[in-house]
Amino acid sequence: MDQTEFFEKLKTNPRPVVVDLWAPWCMPCRAMTPLVKKMEKQYAGQVDVWKINADESPDLLRALRVFGIPTMILYRSGQEITRRTGALPESALAALFETALHPEKPSSASLGNGERALRLGTGVVLAGIGVTTSTWWLLLIGGVVAFTAVYDRCPIWKAVTSFVAEKMRA
Repeated sequence: MDQTEFFEKLKTNPRPVVVDLWAPWCMPCRAMTPLVKKMEKQYAGQVDVWKINADESPDLLRALRVFGIPTMILYRSGQEITRRTGALPESALAALFETALHPEKPSSASLGNGERALRLGTGVVLAGIGVTTSTWWLLLIGGVVAFTAVYDRCPIWKAVTSFVAEKMRA
């Protein structure tokens, strides 16, 4: 599918669209295929799923600024709502489809408990090494990594990002 066809089809599509950008040689893409098919069946008639082979549509991937696969992009009324890159667990994929149907309900399955704990632990270890070796940049990186484990639960972060998004739209 070329860019023009993609964007025209997107504008005229009455339902939300989840675009699955994949490649046949991509192992995470192959691993996600059964989950995507399951969601496609479960949400049939409510959410459309478009599978786009990255090898056959490189210009479209550049236009969409996709730099890694698998990438799932959710569109509603022709506008990008969210995107996720990398293999997703079933809960995160289900949350993406639920977000397509319920715009007022944000995606709640952004991180699993294991991923959250791994990020937090890594951040604390990096920050600890930064403190003990007096390496300020390692302390900073540790803080950022730890923050990625909890940002979605931080009310200040939500308020700031909502404010910035509102100003960007205006």
